[in-house]
Amino acid sequence: MATIPDKGAGRRWTRGRKLAGLLVAGAFVLFLGNEFGVIRLPGTGAIMESAQRAMGRGRRQQAKVDDIPVLAARVTRQDVPVTLDFVGTIQALNTVLVRAQVDGRLTEIAFRDGQDVKKGDVLARIDARIYQAQYDQALAKKAQDGAQLANARLDLERSERLAAANYGSRQQLDTQRATVAQLEALQQLDQAMIDNVRVTLDHATILAPIDGRTGLRAVDAGNVVRASDMSGIVTITQVQPIAALFSMPQQNLRAVNAAAARGPVKTLALEPDNATVLETGEVEVIDNQVDPATGTVRIRAIFANAQKELWPGQFINIRIEVDIDRQALVVPAGAVQRGPNGPFVYVIDEDMKALVRPVAIARQTEQLAVVRSGLDEGARVITSGFMQLTEGARVKAAEAEAQPLAQTAPTPQPRRGQRGEGGRGPAQAAGGGGPVTR
Repeated sequence: MATIPDKGAGRRWTRGRKLAGLLVAGAFVLFLGNEFGVIRLPGTGAIMESAQRAMGRGRRQQAKVDDIPVLAARVTRQDVPVTLDFVGTIQALNTVLVRAQVDGRLTEIAFRDGQDVKKGDVLARIDARIYQAQYDQALAKKAQDGAQLANARLDLERSERLAAANYGSRQQLDTQRATVAQLEALQQLDQAMIDNVRVTLDHATILAPIDGRTGLRAVDAGNVVRASDMSGIVTITQVQPIAALFSMPQQNLRAVNAAAARGPVKTLALEPDNATVLETGEVEVIDNQVDPATGTVRIRAIFANAQKELWPGQFINIRIEVDIDRQALVVPAGAVQRGPNGPFVYVIDEDMKALVRPVAIARQTEQLAVVRSGLDEGARVITSGFMQLTEGARVKAAEAEAQPLAQTAPTPQPRRGQRGEGGRGPAQAAGGGGPVTR
């Protein structure tokens, strides 16, 4: 069955749309007229004044947002060391495993675990009674042979007098001389035996062979130790001074050799943050060949280690200074940003606006960046506060010279609905991205 369209309903719907459009247009005209003073209707003044006040507050808030708080620093010139960074291992200059050199019962342990000892300090004692008896026996044997030697020499004197008076035979004289020589040789043998037993007796008292620090002892008093024991009694390591061993790529060998030819090569032992210096030393030796398997050469540096900050077996960051860049143009490392077109900085102009300046960086450390080109001495660069920073934005800058160059101001917390540092695009994140223009 066919449906007959209701033409009256269609006309009423069309008239309703037209009426709604006229009402909206009229309200808009009334608003503009009241705003610019062309039309002023009763009852609309209070509404318009409220709207104007709201718009004024919005404009004032917008003006405040434009003045972005940042930290700034001046571009300066200073001497900058040319350094190379490596990872090395701390090693003791001398390590001695103290072992018993004679067999016997351990009667005394004269050190504590982890004690600093000097060369010659008593570490332990072994029961020496048997070796003392052997020593006394050797002394008695020498005394016995000495008495025989003295009697033989007297007989030799009598034989010489009798031979001179032709009362004795020449053969008897020669025999007595041989007897004296034999007994003198026996005396030398006795002395050698005494020296040997004396050394054995001395080995019953175990002394520290070097200056160093003891580790954990392997045996306790009362145990029987032998010269054949491989575990030993304790290990002593020399920690003052101490060495650091690290490998360097062969590409840096020429620069390090040139620095060594000019004098001692300054070496720094650093914490994992590469900023805190634990100890200062110098390069002691460069290995005489490059490892063909890795293309590296080994280097050993020496540190005094006065405060015992370095420990054998410890991994440490090593920085050696091979040259000094005199009067280089530098900025704080935090000022350098990186974008698709390379590194850049934000420079504050006379109108307190942030302008993007592409720069060429020669070197950069945790604190400083050496600028090859793109900046002039004395310019102000922004070091912190990049969250809302854009090209041409007005800023309110505070000087950052009073703070260490490695530190920056705390990053402001993002407002609700705004992404923080971790969620910003690469163009605005500190240390990466390109400039953003309005």
